[in-house]
Amino acid sequence: MCYASLILISQFSIPNSAKAQDIHFSMLDLDPLLFNPAYSGFFDGTGRYGIIYRNQWASVSTPFQTLSATAEFSLGRSARNRNGLSGGLWLSADRAGSLGYGTTQASAIVSYFQGLGDGSHIISLGLEGGIGQAGFGTEEMQMADGSESFRRTHAFYPTLGAGAAWFWQLSDVLYTKLGLSLRNINEPDISYLDMSQDSRLSRRFNLYARAEWRAWPQWSLLPVAGYQHQSGFNELVYGCDVRWYVRETPRDYLAFSAGILGRHADAAAVMLAVLWREWTFAFSYDANVSTLAQASHTIGAFEVGVVYLVAKPAAARQSAVPCPIF
Repeated sequence: MCYASLILISQFSIPNSAKAQDIHFSMLDLDPLLFNPAYSGFFDGTGRYGIIYRNQWASVSTPFQTLSATAEFSLGRSARNRNGLSGGLWLSADRAGSLGYGTTQASAIVSYFQGLGDGSHIISLGLEGGIGQAGFGTEEMQMADGSESFRRTHAFYPTLGAGAAWFWQLSDVLYTKLGLSLRNINEPDISYLDMSQDSRLSRRFNLYARAEWRAWPQWSLLPVAGYQHQSGFNELVYGCDVRWYVRETPRDYLAFSAGILGRHADAAAVMLAVLWREWTFAFSYDANVSTLAQASHTIGAFEVGVVYLVAKPAAARQSAVPCPIF
């Protein structure tokens, strides 16, 4: 049997050790659909489009590269009834290692949100359905027996997800939102060797919380926390941004954000963002603090992202914290 076969069998076919993992980003708010399909529509406008790129472990091996793009659009909302419908598309691709192993996914998302009482509470429910592809290249593969080959190098699979979110505007200067979701509900098969029982993309449970407190007229504090669980692995992130609102007129909006975020026992990240008119430009850098720090020289990853918001006609910015939907 070829050495490459042995490696792939050990990665994808050994019980309890072959559960594949999903992608992740440090800048949680730049790709909200990755965390929860119910966050589709949580924006003050008619559409939102974004892209984010992550480059990791470049100092240790062939870089792990991840790209994600989202498109969200309002399908109708009623300020009077405090409800609405939103749709979204989410695309992602990642590559890692000399064999270029990676996944490509595309999902369609629909969410419904409803205001409760005086509208200070909003609940949202979201559903996701998509297709994915996992695979690797053979150009750099060295076979012990040149006559051997894999039956296939790519696997195609469907994926399902669902989520719920809750927004609470406590006052004109304080809001919080909380969401939970379950992805890969169907645990799709990603086997290359017809050993599908132990080669599945595991279910992923996500929990996310964000708040904004307009502590001073031009300054806000934005604490955030996120938790993911998948196949026995846990990821806990927590941090806080400080945002400076320089100008808030409809045609000349400008704000700056800076923050720190920790990924428990893994990394510490610094994040910077510029919010200009309908655009958000963001950058983050992860310093590795895990057991791999000695080999990586603490160099973890960097991310860059851009988001464009299609604002309502003549939309007015407020000095207080606005509702993200109405």
